[in-house]
Amino acid sequence: MTAISMTKSQARRFLLFYHGLSGPFRFRGKEGVLSYIKRVGCIQFDPLNVVGPNPELVLRSKVEDFEPAMLSELLYQDRKLVDYWDKCMSILPVKDWPYFSRLREHHGAWCRANEDVAERVRTEIESRGALCSGDLDDNEKVDWAWGPTRLSRAALEAMYHAGRLGVHHKSHTRKYYDLAERLIPRELLSAPDPFETDGGYYAWFVLRRIGSVGLLWNRPSDAWIGIRGLKSRERNEAFALLSEERKIVPVQVEGVQHPLYVRSEDVPLLEEALSDDRPNERTSVLAPLDNVMWDRNLIRELFGFDYRWEVYKPAAERQYGYYVLPVVYGERIVARFDPVKHRKNAPLSFHNWWWEDGIDTEDERMKASIERGLERFAGQLGTHYRAAER
Repeated sequence: MTAISMTKSQARRFLLFYHGLSGPFRFRGKEGVLSYIKRVGCIQFDPLNVVGPNPELVLRSKVEDFEPAMLSELLYQDRKLVDYWDKCMSILPVKDWPYFSRLREHHGAWCRANEDVAERVRTEIESRGALCSGDLDDNEKVDWAWGPTRLSRAALEAMYHAGRLGVHHKSHTRKYYDLAERLIPRELLSAPDPFETDGGYYAWFVLRRIGSVGLLWNRPSDAWIGIRGLKSRERNEAFALLSEERKIVPVQVEGVQHPLYVRSEDVPLLEEALSDDRPNERTSVLAPLDNVMWDRNLIRELFGFDYRWEVYKPAAERQYGYYVLPVVYGERIVARFDPVKHRKNAPLSFHNWWWEDGIDTEDERMKASIERGLERFAGQLGTHYRAAER
């Protein structure tokens, strides 16, 4: 298949266009939230909340009028989205439920080994409705992924991972679980595993992750996290199969040694992005686990931006700060800042702001765009931005 050739500037332009980070907003309202998540497959969930949890930060930069209630309604009222494991804990379209049957089968081991506990929990939920671990009386401590925990919590999480339960709703970060058959459409819940072979399964997942990022290469990457059993051999075979089936197109970026790949279905978006040569004067604040940032080596290669999420590093070892957010202007990542934890009615403020090397910090158009971007970001928090912070 003939490779598409482009410059790094064009590759950056496509990635920002693909993720709705350039020009006029193309994602709006609840339908915009759903459309973006369908495009990328999933967005990553993380419970840390400094200026909003990761899923909200992801959507705030892409959906013009995003409100947290939109995401909550799509998850817990409309049931068009579902909390489940994809790239770590994620939010994904409920229609994708059948494709994760292998993962649910793997996670079902605990339930199969503890059927008496699982049945007891099921009976409680069936009669009482959605419950959290605090609503159950199994206080025996058992070993769990993050250390010893109450048996009730372990049972709920194991049954959730196995697909026997789903998240009915959340109260802050506390999950309330209900029976999966009350939450997932019957035709999806009973659908068979769509993959006849491991090779087909891995090819589907690799294609999904290429779509999650927009452009991706066949190299070790955090973008592959969560694809259980995917090693170099399986990944190579998946790329070969996808190329043979013409589901991906190679992209040769000037100055990048390794070829990148785009989904064939996204080539029209690539062509649209590259045909628009208007300057992008929009500013966006990226989430730390934003899809566009999943492969940080790729971001370093294309944008010249070196980023590490330092929340789990001791303070003395951090180069920048606890919850640093990248700032996009035009087709470059021009800065990063470490926000102060937001308190109600307090203005948006930062511990520090760092410009990237080579950025003309006297560029008045850029400065005005960044001011507007930060005002919008603060407004989404229900507060205002104190311009003197920078």
